[in-house]
Amino acid sequence: MFRRVLIANRGEIALRILRACHALDIEVVAVYSEADRDACYVELADEAVCIGPAPSGQSYLDMNRVISAAEITESDAIHPGYGFLSENAKFAEVVSACGFTFIGPPASVIGRMGDKNTAREIARMAGVPIVPGSDGIVDSVAEAAAIADDIGYPLMVKATAGGGGRGMRPVHEASQLEVAFEAARSEAHAAFGNADVYVERLVEGPRHVEIQVLADNHGNVLHLGERECSVQRRHQKLLEEAPSPAVDLDLRTRMGDAAVSLCREAGYVNAGTVEFLLDSRGRFYFMELNARVQVEHPVTEMVTGVDIIREQLRVASGRPLSFTQDEVVVEGAAIECRINAEDPAAGFRPCAGRIERMYFPSGPGVRFDTHAFGGYTISPHYDSMIGKLVVHAETRQQAIKAMRRALDECVIRGIATTVPFHKEILAQESFLEGRYDTSFIERMKTPGSA
Repeated sequence: MFRRVLIANRGEIALRILRACHALDIEVVAVYSEADRDACYVELADEAVCIGPAPSGQSYLDMNRVISAAEITESDAIHPGYGFLSENAKFAEVVSACGFTFIGPPASVIGRMGDKNTAREIARMAGVPIVPGSDGIVDSVAEAAAIADDIGYPLMVKATAGGGGRGMRPVHEASQLEVAFEAARSEAHAAFGNADVYVERLVEGPRHVEIQVLADNHGNVLHLGERECSVQRRHQKLLEEAPSPAVDLDLRTRMGDAAVSLCREAGYVNAGTVEFLLDSRGRFYFMELNARVQVEHPVTEMVTGVDIIREQLRVASGRPLSFTQDEVVVEGAAIECRINAEDPAAGFRPCAGRIERMYFPSGPGVRFDTHAFGGYTISPHYDSMIGKLVVHAETRQQAIKAMRRALDECVIRGIATTVPFHKEILAQESFLEGRYDTSFIERMKTPGSA
């Protein structure tokens, strides 16, 4: 096992990785920007290095500064967390070239799976269902129109690079195609420096269901069941749960087997997430593979008892996974609410600022992953997440009740948060009955959903 790991990230995920490392008697190096000088994970780390000013481009996204910090602290490995450099193939390559272990998949795999068009082809070769669409990059509106004539409308123009909903445009009829095509290319180029797009049929009213996978260097690949991620706004997830209320044992097995097949075809190693669209008839289609630990990984940990970060560390150090597929058991139900410093009543306007008071929810089955505390300042330079509130109970109904109580106990004063909005979500009949899809937030008739 590693002697010392550098965490190339910040916020709650930095603290989460730190705890997993310390549980394995691994020393931790924290890197931080000037804005994060007083962060709790900086104080709890065995060593900490300031890598630059607040803007992420001059600190957390600066590869040279991160590598230099690893060198001067004699770290053995680098854990990228999520976001920032976590899915940057060049960074993974540089980490390895400099003699450190990258705690994640190989750079070549990150590169292939990061290109959505290439990922679709790998899925096809693995026998995983994909949405009908173009065989590769589409270079012109005329070519897109020809494909549309073949697969029919509605369709989606999608960027091959990046994520977060950028570079994506739905097209419901032929008259919309040219504007949507050029808009997707323009947005993709601005966001990712890559204007390449492809075209696929639009799956209307889908659920967003993802499978957590783990793979080691000894040929073992397995899955930990699914997470339901359909409660999202502008392609950004707000609430996740496991298991999905729309997935039974047979569907879980088929989706899990498909995810494992994809990972084997891609040569995947370490933790990752295979994301699927699930239509109203129970048919699922490959969407993408996230080559990192996900923000929502705690709900899977709660229902399986598996420490995903611990397994990442084991795999990266050369050890096999600590369990087999037959030993994975999904028990009970878990829900995660992302508590962000945003004002839902004002269109989810970010609300950076100082937290005057903060009280954590607690009790049986309650987990709050956060780096924040009373007196902490939410910086305008980074993601607005304050923490992730997670509950686990024997049934979904009990988990919903537990989350309501936990949200009532979550007291954050001084800034606006999404806590009230999550309460509104839990009051919706369609959510309570498990009847919702990715359009759920748009359909909510509440003051906070404006």
